[in-house]
Amino acid sequence: MPAGDATGRDPFTADISRFVWQTKYRQQARGRPVDNSIEDTWRRVAGALASVEPGGQHRWAARFYRNLEGFRFLPGGRILAGAGTARDVTLFNCFVMGSIEDSIEAIFERLKESALTMQQGGGIGCDFSTLRPAGTIARHTGTIASGPVSFMRIWDSMCATLLSTGSRRGAMMATLRCDHPDIEQFVDAKRDPRELRHFNVSVLASDEFMQAVENDSDWPLVFPRAQLDDGAGETVMRQWSGTAGPVPCRVLRSVNARGLWQRIMRATYDCAEPGVLFVDRINGDNNLYYREQINATNPCGEIPLPAFGACDLGSVNLLAFVQNPLTPNAQLDWQGIADCATVGVRMLDNVIDLSRYPLPALEEQARGSRRIGLGITGLADALIALGLHYDSDDARELAGRVMCLLRDSAYRASVALAEDKGQFPFFDAAAYSRAKFVRGLPVGLQEEIGERYIRNSHLLAIAPTGTISLLANGVSSGVEPVFDFRHRRKVLTASGDYREFEICDPVYRLWLDRHGGHGESAALPPEFVPAHKLSPAAHLAMEAVLQPYVDNAISKTVNVPASYPFARFEFLYREAFRLGLKGCTTYRPNEITGGVLSTTTGDGGGPHCCSIEREGE
Repeated sequence: MPAGDATGRDPFTADISRFVWQTKYRQQARGRPVDNSIEDTWRRVAGALASVEPGGQHRWAARFYRNLEGFRFLPGGRILAGAGTARDVTLFNCFVMGSIEDSIEAIFERLKESALTMQQGGGIGCDFSTLRPAGTIARHTGTIASGPVSFMRIWDSMCATLLSTGSRRGAMMATLRCDHPDIEQFVDAKRDPRELRHFNVSVLASDEFMQAVENDSDWPLVFPRAQLDDGAGETVMRQWSGTAGPVPCRVLRSVNARGLWQRIMRATYDCAEPGVLFVDRINGDNNLYYREQINATNPCGEIPLPAFGACDLGSVNLLAFVQNPLTPNAQLDWQGIADCATVGVRMLDNVIDLSRYPLPALEEQARGSRRIGLGITGLADALIALGLHYDSDDARELAGRVMCLLRDSAYRASVALAEDKGQFPFFDAAAYSRAKFVRGLPVGLQEEIGERYIRNSHLLAIAPTGTISLLANGVSSGVEPVFDFRHRRKVLTASGDYREFEICDPVYRLWLDRHGGHGESAALPPEFVPAHKLSPAAHLAMEAVLQPYVDNAISKTVNVPASYPFARFEFLYREAFRLGLKGCTTYRPNEITGGVLSTTTGDGGGPHCCSIEREGE
């Protein structure tokens, strides 16, 4: 059921979708529109991405256009807004910045780099674990450290200042290790509604910490001995942020592991942050384990990235590939999905060559790894159109099959691209073949990589797709369930006012059309299930089915009702770890951040790199 086609029908069936296009993605020149239609936008983007092809540019532009047509393939918002324009912006939504060395000169150099990156439209992630804990004395200068959270406030002020100059709304992710001595201050920082409002925050939870929580044992809080004035006392070996291998770390104090875990969980229960990233799993599953250490993600978490890594995202709109929706003959166009993914890989790979970069180090990392994140959106709507309940074995089985197809199609496309254009520069055939995710690919595909190499180090990520899903006539976002089938949403306009739109889910709209004037009163089939009627366990179960087929990660928020008992809430995070997920983010309505969405107020929660307020500005 494509949202639009080449028959002359208006591709937009929702007012908010047209508004999103006009205000976020329509090319403007001197305040006047250049794109006269969404088809013009698709042609602009297709032509720009094809312009970096070594040959056959007109042919590739036509193929890219067909992939975009009808909202079948949805590139990241920065690609839609910037490709083919003369604007000095990056085509990447988000970046992770370099390691912050523990000196005033290095700290403010990273701050400057962060500001330059955000000024060009990139959200950022930063790991603050390398900064000395508050109260410790520097070995060489004798100064007393104020701690990571104090420097996070400087980043937060920088982001606010950029906002005041008319730059895009900032989105930042801050991470801190679970064994950093300032972890408790970090965990509780956002209990104050005035603190760090431009940050999402996540704790880097190691396997060793999770085991200590399970065992109810003591947990040492440590810092690299070489950076402390007094190196005496108990030491342990730790692979610290920014180090090439394990280094001696001095134990500054110990806490009860389960007590610290409960403190993290209480803060998350009360104010929706911090999230938890299972950092050892992230690094253990990294295809570039042999040359990278990952300690941060983009602000939405679907791309764990090394220093100076970048998000290059695009999504296959599954609803566009449902044939005969809401009928007994409903089925997926499996070949269409595979073809869309194959072309999508080439489009995202071309973004790397087309984009501008705020910093030389960002360009070096992007071109060296050629990391991309191909994902899906419209999963919940596609399931409904196929007659499947989101929380059912059949739905999870089908979702797993879709993601498996996407994985194999993407890796196969990248192998073909390597033959055509060459492998990514950081490729080491022997080491890459030993990567855990690569060893999980079909044997024939592993052999193809060994013989023909591969163009991209990573290929798959499931992003939240907030704004681009609204562009595609309000299709359900990413792998999230449908929020509600009819609700209202307020959107910030360029003038600073809010405009309210009525949102009608596209599958529900089709249901109403099929039932004429009786649709509103007719009983909906059971597969029409909104998010608030799904258990938190249903969210986790869907994510767990998809994760084995994703080499980056999945942006997924587990919505939890305000009345949800704390004990069950805390169990969700341990269950996420047991299920093999790379992290967990929940959202429980609370006094500090309100609700995720409401029928009257639009988005709530923390800064979001794919939110409608940030896209395309």
